[in-house]
Amino acid sequence: MKDVTPADATPHTGPADTHGSLRIVKVESRSDLNTFLKLPWSLYRDDPQWIPPLLHEQRMLFSPKNPYFDHATCRCWTALRNGRPVGRISAQIDSLHLDRYQDATGFFGMLEAEDNSDTFQAILGTAEDWNRGRGMKRIRGPFNLSINQECGLLVDGFETKPAMMMGHARPYYAIRLGQCGYVKEKDLLAYAIDTGVEFSNAMKVILKRTKNRIETRTVRKKNFQQDIDIVFDIFNDAWSDNWGFIPFTRNEITHMANDLKLLINEQLARIAYVDGQPSAFVVLLPNLNEAIEDLDGRLLPLGWLKLLWRLKVRRLRTGRVLLMGVRKAYQGTTLGAALAYRVIGDTRQAVVDHGMKELELSWILEDNIGIRSIIEDCGGREYKRYRIFSKQL
Repeated sequence: MKDVTPADATPHTGPADTHGSLRIVKVESRSDLNTFLKLPWSLYRDDPQWIPPLLHEQRMLFSPKNPYFDHATCRCWTALRNGRPVGRISAQIDSLHLDRYQDATGFFGMLEAEDNSDTFQAILGTAEDWNRGRGMKRIRGPFNLSINQECGLLVDGFETKPAMMMGHARPYYAIRLGQCGYVKEKDLLAYAIDTGVEFSNAMKVILKRTKNRIETRTVRKKNFQQDIDIVFDIFNDAWSDNWGFIPFTRNEITHMANDLKLLINEQLARIAYVDGQPSAFVVLLPNLNEAIEDLDGRLLPLGWLKLLWRLKVRRLRTGRVLLMGVRKAYQGTTLGAALAYRVIGDTRQAVVDHGMKELELSWILEDNIGIRSIIEDCGGREYKRYRIFSKQL
């Protein structure tokens, strides 16, 4: 990993930055990282909607094996007040973003803090200084750690639990960011959809008109890497004009494929073809957060057994559409809408067979009116809103 010392490094012995009664400490040792990762437990202990993340997954996020660090640098800090952790933040610079946009923009993420203006000023100021010192003119976030991972700050929908790989926050976070000079750059939406909702008449007409040109099939476990390559080829094309888009690298695709293969059911991932050419896809996963809610972030000693039983035997009532895309050539056309309807519709029976009652479709850009209309036509309702903030440095 670049710029963040890996977890097996020697302990941090350098001086901490100070901000009044606060100490801002760089994450440089295994102990530092544990403190950094466990901070949310103290901040959310009385929030019934917060779901403790799996600590193993959180540690792997900062592992040198994370292919994100092939093209990005990162630094993390924890804020201590009288020796007690009260805030944390990361700062990132992504060379792929800079190569693509040439906008001198760096990032922040992993934001958690007590409801105290000094704490927010101190941790955000530290991330700003780090980015500024590396030539960045603007900072944007939160991203944990990139736009292709968990991103955005929850600003609406605090009363419900987050789906897997989606964040949770306290309502005061957005207020404190505003006080520190941050402004809204983009909102990302999460939709909930009842799996029993019937297709609209308009949707049925579009599907009927295009049925002879579109075929779909499930992802095949025996050819999993080949099918994942097809999925990400479509994704990188379909999303290429979207705000903030960064393509998945070959190493990231392989890494994600290895992770997905453990969770994915081939009936819940589907590729659509137009005239024999792969043109759209959907990847849907059981909502892992539903299965880990009471594990307190730990798989040992018995948490992994509970997780396996819930995934394979009891099954889950909720799922999340993790990835979806329609090739750019068909976007904004009737055929493009039909492709989206087909991959969603053809997956629906498998969803019902797996006992899922509700799906989350996320995240959706607030100004992506086309896909929002399709989701709402399928019965989707916006139930959470996440915000990306930015600030000139």
